[in-house]
Amino acid sequence: MSRIGKKPIPLPAGVKYKVEGNTVTVEGPKGKVTAMVAAGIKIEEKDKALHLVRESDKHAAVHGLTRALVFNAVEGVTNGWKKELDIVGIGYRAELKGKGTVVFTLGYSHPIEFPLPSGIEVAIDPKQTHLTVSGIDRQKVGQVAADMRSLRKPDPYKNKGVRYSDEKLKKKAGKTGAK
Repeated sequence: MSRIGKKPIPLPAGVKYKVEGNTVTVEGPKGKVTAMVAAGIKIEEKDKALHLVRESDKHAAVHGLTRALVFNAVEGVTNGWKKELDIVGIGYRAELKGKGTVVFTLGYSHPIEFPLPSGIEVAIDPKQTHLTVSGIDRQKVGQVAADMRSLRKPDPYKNKGVRYSDEKLKKKAGKTGAK
């Protein structure tokens, strides 16, 4: 039995949901998000909480997944999601160009312009080395943060590059004893 699938999803005040076929649309104070509901999973509301119930054990594989997707949608429209990135390296920085573009200077011969998809906001601190990617769709926020990190992945020898704020890096020793 899926432990995650059995957990109820608390439904905060001001959040509405609507099931249409195999999608659920969750609407709240921050916006509207749609999530997929797998076949064989039903959504029931009891005591201001959503319960996902599967029709048979044949649908056990997607029970927890579906519950997690619906929970991410509810959490996104109430609190939103965010990922934090740090830029480490001399001369490495990021700046906003207008509202929809982030310009990275990462030691290449040219600056990199990164267009932001709709629904994603980026805040940059005054030192231009700390970014906060935020939005209501968890998958989109994580993908944008991963794409930004891939512009210059952290170097294992000098630890320079773009990394997540909570990422732990293991620094490698360089060549030693060469004569």
